[in-house]
Amino acid sequence: MSGQSLLATGLRIINVGLDGFARDLSRAGIPVSHVDWAPPAKGDARLAGFLAKLDGDPAIDAANKEALARFLKAEPVLIDVVRADTVLQGLGDRTILHAGPPIEWDRMCGPLRGAIQGAIVLEGWAPDLDAAEKLAASGGIKFAPNHHYGAVGPMTGMITRSMPVLVVENRGFGNRAYCTLNEGLGKVMRFGGNDDSVLARLRWLASDLGPALAAALKLSGGLALKPIIARGLSMGDEMHQRNVACTSLFVRTMAPWLARAVPDSEKLAKILEFCGGNDQFFLNVAMAMGKSIADPVKGVAHSTLVTAMCRNGTDFGIRVAATGDRWYVAPVEQPRGLYFPGYTEADANPDIGDSAIVETIGLGGFAMAASPAVAGFVGAGSASEALDITRSMVDISAGRNPDWTIPGLDFAGVPVGIDVRRVVETGIAPLINTGIAHRKPGIGQVGAGTVRAPLACFVQALEALAEGK
Repeated sequence: MSGQSLLATGLRIINVGLDGFARDLSRAGIPVSHVDWAPPAKGDARLAGFLAKLDGDPAIDAANKEALARFLKAEPVLIDVVRADTVLQGLGDRTILHAGPPIEWDRMCGPLRGAIQGAIVLEGWAPDLDAAEKLAASGGIKFAPNHHYGAVGPMTGMITRSMPVLVVENRGFGNRAYCTLNEGLGKVMRFGGNDDSVLARLRWLASDLGPALAAALKLSGGLALKPIIARGLSMGDEMHQRNVACTSLFVRTMAPWLARAVPDSEKLAKILEFCGGNDQFFLNVAMAMGKSIADPVKGVAHSTLVTAMCRNGTDFGIRVAATGDRWYVAPVEQPRGLYFPGYTEADANPDIGDSAIVETIGLGGFAMAASPAVAGFVGAGSASEALDITRSMVDISAGRNPDWTIPGLDFAGVPVGIDVRRVVETGIAPLINTGIAHRKPGIGQVGAGTVRAPLACFVQALEALAEGK
């Protein structure tokens, strides 16, 4: 084509990199296509070298294909509710499981300490909160992450021997995972609450709700969870901040079996009222499900996909398939969001909880596009920004889940399989929907928001993977 004929067709401009040039041309009425490009790892030559070493490796490509297949082949079923020490091997006397990676008492945040004090009194290891604090500080309590026991817990994540735990079996692989029952709203142990009302509710969960659900699940043969999640996504849930639809579906499905299992009508009414009136009840079910789905991916040699993300209020930790149980840890971030009346960011504790397991499997912040109402509630922006958040999570994921689709994205599947390489290459950190706890023990929840996983965790993992090659 001659220069004259080229000019006759009109200019077609592609702008690469800085979007300011594209905006200026567009304002001048000149058609322009913008390509949002940046150098890998924000131009860090050392990290770019690690990426070059790992990208295109046939062993990694094959491993990630296998890891993604394991995410997708999972068949999680809620089968039981049992006392924790009957299934969590090694959960003995004076052992407390907590959220996040390993941490000792002297580094624990306020809400985690408050929850531990309450758990000690609940188990009868100390007569009051002051004595409980002294016992915990003296080294008289063993602390361990839930993840070390095949379990997860929201926020502070307390699990002790007498607490009832949900049992989810992944029938695609034969493994099981566990999570406590959701306590409801208000002052609760997962947000650091520890007064008499908190302990009384926990005792009722153990004496009434847990056994009733266990009996109902045995009568029903278990509850398949993937179909409930699929329906919930189409009804506006994202399975972290919003569980209204899935909680309703759970109650609707289990109510007839509960009626058969609980002959006392007053006890049955209280159980149904508690479950139906607690919009977050299904969150703990989704968390146990997430753990059951992610665990079979752990240990896939050469895979760069993430198998766990969690936080303890001080540190954020991730695990990667290829390196199994190894933690990559960095300081946790402060959530950004909306606060209840009377509270501000100055009252907030840094992020906490194992609930990021739902983002690990493609829900929560990764499914924000399914739940635009949540975007406004957690201060993440408009409905269109919720769509953009999910699209950006696609950029750091190995694939999509065809079983869990989002109507607002033309029924595309949720992004799943966080790839350490893509996180470091793009600089896009996983977005997590979260509750916000008061930084002082005993007060409880003060808001809700979103938080980003610290990039440093993924950089550490990338370095370890590259050095292992």
